[in-house]
Amino acid sequence: MKIVCDDKIPFLRGVLEPFAEVVYLPGKQTTAEVVRDADAIITRTRTKCNAELLSGSSVKVIATATIGFDHIDTGWCERNGIIWRNAPGCNSWSVKQYISSVLVSLARRYGLDLTKMTLGVVGVGNVGSKVAEAASLLGMKVLLNDPPRARREGLQGFVSLDELMAQSDIVTLHVPLTKEGEDATWHLFDAARIARLRPDQFLFNSSRGPVVDNAALRDALKAKTLRGAVLDVWENEPDIDRELMGLVEYSTPHIAGYSADGKANGTTMSVRTVASVLGLPLTDWTASGVPAPAQPLAFCIDAAGKSDAEVLAEAILHTYDVQRDSDALRAAPDQFEKLRGDYPVRREPTAFSLTLRGGTAAQAETLSRLGFQITINQ
Repeated sequence: MKIVCDDKIPFLRGVLEPFAEVVYLPGKQTTAEVVRDADAIITRTRTKCNAELLSGSSVKVIATATIGFDHIDTGWCERNGIIWRNAPGCNSWSVKQYISSVLVSLARRYGLDLTKMTLGVVGVGNVGSKVAEAASLLGMKVLLNDPPRARREGLQGFVSLDELMAQSDIVTLHVPLTKEGEDATWHLFDAARIARLRPDQFLFNSSRGPVVDNAALRDALKAKTLRGAVLDVWENEPDIDRELMGLVEYSTPHIAGYSADGKANGTTMSVRTVASVLGLPLTDWTASGVPAPAQPLAFCIDAAGKSDAEVLAEAILHTYDVQRDSDALRAAPDQFEKLRGDYPVRREPTAFSLTLRGGTAAQAETLSRLGFQITINQ
């Protein structure tokens, strides 16, 4: 039995070796020759799993340790008897943390009062739902747009994209990348839609790069017809638009979902998928040994004299400050892939123990709902 694995997937080495020959390779070095005699592939987004890679191979199952699966030709796989699975929701907490950091950082930069602002969430799946929850906890009004869910569940609770754009101060995108069908998202925000955004609005994209026409976004930012943008994902990664990178508020190298906890979840789900299909005794396996980050996992905030917004921002930015990742990419945009592959340990709020000194019960409740383990010390 042979399993080909992306060598950047963490917590994986040694797990499958008792049961199979395991080959670890960079995603772009996973070729048709390598997988011809493989039974399974565990991959990330950089390996295109299509007919060119898979024709004539013995691959039975593909597991991607990512939420996104646009790198897999799912139709071809299904027609040719290859089971494929993604890892839905594996890094939803991580993206929630990323957007939370972006929101409080923008509020600090521009003196924004988030409690008087509206966030429009486009795509309300595992990730979008978590982002909406975070924004609500930060006191924002939240609007939701998700046509597939609205058709299944009814219109209550959802708004049209036009209404969302008209009423939101910030629009954040959390959709899969699809090119066909009534819910196609390729260039969902094309030149025409971007032109309808206002000069007082922000646009965030942490879903997939081609959901936004990057050239049109660049032109809008240069013309100041849009207040600002935040991009974690880009068209033509890793060869990103350097001019656009310099125009956005925060530019990061496709790492919104890169918390160590999210990676552990993705690896866990991938191993279980392969184990289930190949009959390996790992269907209950869970990744362990998630490392600690550079900052302390236990910390204290003295809330005396601080507003709720200041307390929440201090807690969020202790766990993750988006400015560091933005600075790193701007300093070395040619190192886009290396910044992803060698990403430092980031832990989600659930890993942190926070002692709140002089705070309120309401502050403690909000921090707890953001994921922190809270101790109140008056």
